[in-house]
Amino acid sequence: MEESKNINNINNNTNDKDNDNNTKSYILIENGLINNKVQDLLIENNIIKKIGSNLLNKENIKEIFKNNSNDNITIINGKNKVIIPGLINTHTHIPMTLFRGVADDIPLMDWLNNYIWKLEGNLNEKIVYDATLLGCVEMIKSGTTTFNDMYFYIDSIVKAVEKADIRAFLGYGMIDLFDEEKREKELKECVNTVENINKLNNPLIKPTITPHAPYTCSKELLEKSKELAKKYNIPLHIHLNETIDEIKQIKEKTGMRPYEYLNSFNFFKDINVVSAHNVHLSNNEIKIIKNNKENIVISHNPISNLKLASGIAPIHELLNNNITITLGTDGCGSNNNLNLFEEIKIASLIHKGNTLNSTVVNASQSFEFATKNGAKALNLNSGILEQGMLADIVLINLNKPYLLPKENIYSHIVYSFNGVVDFVIINGKIILENGKLINLDENKIIENGEKTYGKLIDKFN
Repeated sequence: MEESKNINNINNNTNDKDNDNNTKSYILIENGLINNKVQDLLIENNIIKKIGSNLLNKENIKEIFKNNSNDNITIINGKNKVIIPGLINTHTHIPMTLFRGVADDIPLMDWLNNYIWKLEGNLNEKIVYDATLLGCVEMIKSGTTTFNDMYFYIDSIVKAVEKADIRAFLGYGMIDLFDEEKREKELKECVNTVENINKLNNPLIKPTITPHAPYTCSKELLEKSKELAKKYNIPLHIHLNETIDEIKQIKEKTGMRPYEYLNSFNFFKDINVVSAHNVHLSNNEIKIIKNNKENIVISHNPISNLKLASGIAPIHELLNNNITITLGTDGCGSNNNLNLFEEIKIASLIHKGNTLNSTVVNASQSFEFATKNGAKALNLNSGILEQGMLADIVLINLNKPYLLPKENIYSHIVYSFNGVVDFVIINGKIILENGKLINLDENKIIENGEKTYGKLIDKFN
């Protein structure tokens, strides 16, 4: 059966420049399952225009095309497909895609000191570009439409993201190790990154401010990071309370735990903080987060935290305090993939087992972590399927044995789905159709990734 068709033979992948002359691009998904109801979904340019029944006739779409032959519409057959918001990954290090499997099952500090940091020392622009493209392919094909990343060689990441047409929030990861000269260099690179991304004027790519963590960043760097986040009105993305050792380091230096230390100089005031990990939190730190819950969202990374034996974040307690939880995969060096559906499942299961309470983090909550809450964290007009929202949308074919019976599909998406999606639409543009990338040569990207990995490991050895 034909899955999609273009009514007037004009390419459906109209970009923003095409819309300057008042032409419009439409995507109509007919008879898809939305919130347990078979409905149509109409996209106009990059926005969800309408959700309802028989929209082809009700919205007078045929009349529109009689009046403006430059407009175009693609119709997707949504029968036996569930339509969901695109997933939002709030904590990644995408160039680490090529670190997958190179340092498994070893202690954390050994992993960092003897593998990860040494590998990162061998990176260059080409390696980062190839690794980022590989990560973009993996995310798109598993339903992620937006990711929030902290790394370096940002120009290479930007080029790969532009090619992939995925939505990204990108920040230069700053580490000064309490050295003034290094701090000034890091801050200069951070500002250059923000201004260069802003100059792109690309609606899919936004800058962030990304100090690595309190144990690798001086107070001066942290304070300046806050100033920059406030000046540019963009999110600040940081690692907090991931391991017991880092908390010990902060306490030895300051006499306080990380959140207490940051709160002592009003770090969380008047900015939007995406805080990754939060595995080990004291009652007082949870109170600090609660008191600043309009400014702090938590990026929960359960698989990475388990694999590195960092621990299990107290998500149940944070939820009890009405604190916003999102989901991140972290990098492939510690996960080992970018499939956010796995995080959704583990986020539900691990906390049930840890609390001995089967009602904790239900399926609806964990799904919202990766959609609605992720959009809130990044101030995105997405994460739910409603009129007026950005058209970041995923379709999943229901004719799969692990998605039956169809009556329980929203449970299946959380507990039994493997993450292989069928259609991905980002910013009103079809990126993946019937499991195949539209504008990327997946085989070439995989081939380049393998070659690049060989060069990376040769330098490492």
